[in-house]
Amino acid sequence: MMEVYIIKVLFFSAFAFILGFFLTPLLTNFLYKYKLGKKIRNSGSTPVFSQLHAHKEGTPTMGGILIWGTLFILILIFYWLSLIFPDSILTQLNFLSRAETLLPLGALLASALIGLVDDWLDVRTKGVLGGGGLKLRHRLLIYTLIAFIGALWFYFKLDWTIFHVPFLGNFEIGAWYIPIFIFIIVATSFSVNETDGLDGLAGGTLLIAFAAYGVIAFTMGRYDLATFCAVISGTLLAFLWFNIPPARFYMGDTGSMSLGITLGIIALLTNNSLLLIFFGLIFLIESLSVIIQVTSKKLRGKKVFLSAPVHHHFQALGWPESKVVMRFWVISIIGAAIGLMIFLLDRNF
Repeated sequence: MMEVYIIKVLFFSAFAFILGFFLTPLLTNFLYKYKLGKKIRNSGSTPVFSQLHAHKEGTPTMGGILIWGTLFILILIFYWLSLIFPDSILTQLNFLSRAETLLPLGALLASALIGLVDDWLDVRTKGVLGGGGLKLRHRLLIYTLIAFIGALWFYFKLDWTIFHVPFLGNFEIGAWYIPIFIFIIVATSFSVNETDGLDGLAGGTLLIAFAAYGVIAFTMGRYDLATFCAVISGTLLAFLWFNIPPARFYMGDTGSMSLGITLGIIALLTNNSLLLIFFGLIFLIESLSVIIQVTSKKLRGKKVFLSAPVHHHFQALGWPESKVVMRFWVISIIGAAIGLMIFLLDRNF
């Protein structure tokens, strides 16, 4: 029986890549046709960033549609097929389940639509209170709202009040689970959004993180959730095919916002959220660099990095974009390997 689940995960990973690969030209042609291109801010407050990325002006954004759109198509098709042919093998290919994938799917689609609106405001330069796209405080508010709804679902619907710490076991934390849940979701979504700044950087690091949590879900016997992660991973591979330098299109907030929130929810669903420190090591480094930079400028009036997030710092030092991206991928792989090692040792502790 185990072989069936392995085949299911591998099948959907490959199928998602193939479908995403062939859908990408349709999406990019649409984005180019309607000039839904990225705007590079040049307000004077970020001179290093503006200089490094001026050549990217006009490259289409909203590429995240490919990722969540492909997932939605596949999960819907095989759900319907399982209803139409209830006694066939197609029922085993359905991976939409209330216990495992309904919540991350709902969070993914809800946040993806909000991110899509943000991308639209950005390309049409009709941002809230005058800028292009949503301001940071508005994004954090949206992250918090979505996280709050998810926290209530976990706490009241799923009766989830257990928090796992590797090697120490499970802790009953009661209502404290709600603020912890909110913090993890907001921190993850913010960090992924900050990482989405170079061609292939967010796509590659997200691929590694989702693949790692797919392994964890499979090991725990949550095969629908593992398949869910496999579809996202396969589609991210298709996205990367066209997003590696020079990128044909960018993920945009409709991708980074939704995938960041979904990654956090999957981490909590597997009760291994602390492993995000390793699976999302680059996300952590990127967000810390922003926090350090902003704090230093406010308290000392000086910058720590030439530009933040830290990937722009290395660019400013003269590193080619592809070198920064690939070295960050290597760090992500090492972090994921350490995280999986901790997970496996913890299970046998």
